[in-house]
Amino acid sequence: MSYAENRRIIDVDSHVIELDDFLSSAANPQERALLPRMDAQNELLVSESAMTRAREHFERRQSDPETMAKFEAGVQDVSKSGWSRLGAFDPAERSHTLDVFGYELQWILPTFSFHQIAHEKDPKVVANGARVLNRAMGNFCAHDERLFGIGYAPLSVGPEEASAIIDEGFAAGVHTFMIDTNEPDPNARSFTHPDFDAVWARFDAANVPIVVHVAVNGHYEPISPSFRNNGRGTTPHVGDIPEGAIGIVGMNNSAELFLSAMLIDGVFDRHPGLKAISMEHGATWVPSWLQTLDFAARALKHSGAAGTKPSDVIRERVKFSPFAGEPVGWIIDQLGPEMLVYASDYPHPEGTRDPIRKFEAEMTECDEATMHAFYYGNMASWMGLAD
Repeated sequence: MSYAENRRIIDVDSHVIELDDFLSSAANPQERALLPRMDAQNELLVSESAMTRAREHFERRQSDPETMAKFEAGVQDVSKSGWSRLGAFDPAERSHTLDVFGYELQWILPTFSFHQIAHEKDPKVVANGARVLNRAMGNFCAHDERLFGIGYAPLSVGPEEASAIIDEGFAAGVHTFMIDTNEPDPNARSFTHPDFDAVWARFDAANVPIVVHVAVNGHYEPISPSFRNNGRGTTPHVGDIPEGAIGIVGMNNSAELFLSAMLIDGVFDRHPGLKAISMEHGATWVPSWLQTLDFAARALKHSGAAGTKPSDVIRERVKFSPFAGEPVGWIIDQLGPEMLVYASDYPHPEGTRDPIRKFEAEMTECDEATMHAFYYGNMASWMGLAD
């Protein structure tokens, strides 16, 4: 029996763990000349030895059924290098991995390739890299209708260029796009400025949600460096995960501010079908945030279209993927059953060894309909699938 057992599951957040030729193999010669190396970025450590071992593991799995069976049995082993986990970088093997998990559909996001391009200073390099990344993600998922590739639309290159990148990405087979939550240039336009309406109109017309994902935040810094000078010493921060306990407390800040601005600045009003999914920002903060939005509207005599409460707009337009281990039952008690969706984060270790069991340990009071909505129904309704 698969990991999902008899549950119907749509996994909205999983990742490819790219080899170092992931982008270059999808690029033409002119594009390839503008691509930074994967190990040129400083966010995630690129290990040549780990990639070499992963290639060896992959070859053994393809040639030896016994080795494949061992990796299938250990599919949730988070102690392995991400590259060495089943289906991490090979499209056909990823389809087999989906069979092992028993998920019906899986959204797949980039890992290293996002950081490979997103931190470059030259907007031409960023735009070129985004186009190649989107093509590569479309290619990775093209063979299997159960796999949905998620690309990247860098809004900081401007609304015209971003719109063109989105159009090309859709044509290349990308389902939707991660977008930055923050414009790092304090003198530039907010992404909620009407000049960006052409961008949001594309998501509205395609009936797909924007993806608001941790670390895709336009270099937003939620933790002031002074907090590290605390007299206690700090653990070196590696990668794009939150920085220690205080980082976990503040990891939702960028998403919260961005989604608030999208609401307050009228973007959701101007685009009635626009939706968003917040991934890897947790969800424990959401109930109090909705209360704060309504309080702000009352205090400032502000409301949305036709006097709609801000919290009602968010309930209709935004979904959140909680972390395994968060008090999901309590969150659902506060929000209702329609706002949370399942995400494994596979093969990133944040997904834990057993996300289903960790989620369900916090959902003991949830009825069968609520469980089904979390695992499948809430996303199925957004994707136009039969429930």
